Amino acid sequence: MENVTSKYRGTGEYFLVFSELVRAARYRGTVTYQEVAELIGLPIVGAYMGKEVGHVLGEISEDQHQHGRPMLSALAVGVDGLPGEGFFKLATSLGKFTGYGDTDHRRFWEQERSAVYEIWQKKFS
Repeated sequence: MENVTSKYRGTGEYFLVFSELVRAARYRGTVTYQEVAELIGLPIVGAYMGKEVGHVLGEISEDQHQHGRPMLSALAVGVDGLPGEGFFKLATSLGKFTGYGDTDHRRFWEQERSAVYEIWQKKFS
């Protein structure tokens, strides 16, 4: 899957967000969209913030999908603790999600989040 609209791949912003998501995954946490925005110097509210945060998260998840890993953006959530509609649209475009109802959305997200935790889990000795 080649993404011709790549804006963030290879940039410092991409790696900052990727690193924050991996850190959250290792400790079974989440990151809010506002925290992602702040991390890469965007306003923490507004349509521009939503578009750009969605763009970088989408590129990260596309790349993870290409490497056979779950969508790391499953850990990025709104202030309500849930992912936005863009997460499910991307999952659908990647062929990972085909559900329609609220229950299907939540179940898919919880499964994808658990898969992310499993992949990146910090191993304590």
